[in-house]
Amino acid sequence: MNRASLFFVEPHKVEIRETNLPPLQAGQVLVQTVASAISPGTEMLLYRGQMPMGMAVDETIDALGGEFQYPLKYGYAAVGRVMAVGKNVSADWEGRLVFAFNPHETHFAANPDHLLPVPNGILPETAVFLPNMETAVSFLMDGQPMIGEQVAVFGQGIVGLLTTALLAHAPLASLVTLDRYALRREWSKRLGATAALDPSTVNADEIKMALQGERPYHGADLTLELSGNPQALEQAIEITGYNGRILVGSWYGQKRADLNLGGQFHRSHMQIISSQVSHIAPRWNGRWNKSRRLQMAWQMLAQIQPEQLVTHRTPIEQAAQAYQLLYHSPGTAVQVLLTYD
Repeated sequence: MNRASLFFVEPHKVEIRETNLPPLQAGQVLVQTVASAISPGTEMLLYRGQMPMGMAVDETIDALGGEFQYPLKYGYAAVGRVMAVGKNVSADWEGRLVFAFNPHETHFAANPDHLLPVPNGILPETAVFLPNMETAVSFLMDGQPMIGEQVAVFGQGIVGLLTTALLAHAPLASLVTLDRYALRREWSKRLGATAALDPSTVNADEIKMALQGERPYHGADLTLELSGNPQALEQAIEITGYNGRILVGSWYGQKRADLNLGGQFHRSHMQIISSQVSHIAPRWNGRWNKSRRLQMAWQMLAQIQPEQLVTHRTPIEQAAQAYQLLYHSPGTAVQVLLTYD
């Protein structure tokens, strides 16, 4: 049978290509995709041609093997239903709704060990948020927000919003978010931010005032840089207080950060923390593994119900329009889904 797959073929161009689906092998299942989520961070780097070409796509996910180079099948948030099972696979898999770290395409074959059954009560449009929710959980684990802290979050894209939603459940003194798009700031406040500011219209002193209010504790205790904009890291350093922590969750691709580390940073004993979801940070390895973190992500999906953040649903045949929307009018979209007949 044939399948339709989305390929990034060059900067600013994607195509839907029909390819032959190889026969189902022993130990595999056939999945028909129901929905997949576009990552407006990582995928837009590839769409804009800002990925570090030649770098491994993801060494921890079989479906994303190879290196970044055009043409490339990409995407990592697909939900589908098992339509058939190969030899040596339990018949119990047939008909299951599953999540897969798989590119955008109508059908794919997979080893059941690489699939995650969607828990009962979780809708497909909720399940597609699993990778971003796992990332948000990872940021909280690495940032370790403490009771009573003043926390700032730069960037309220989908990962930033989910991180804000998790932080809002902690007993913080303040939670200030920053994003240049009004729609994202509105959602940020709905999800629990105490203030949502436009970083292009406020200065560092105004951000600090929003963080500390009447409290005498200067600057942020914890700042998370999730905007994907290297310039935001400079601003994050400026608003973080003495001995504060700055977690960098953004992936800048080929974009470089030009930082002033000779001023406030030099004498402030700040920590800059690198956080990336592919691996568990070493300090957690005694008690945590990938399965435990994913279990927590499923629980948070059920609690926060991020499907409310879906602003656009686009048939995969019209995927080029979805990427053009995210490129030309990012302020009008929060989460864009691809749908499949």
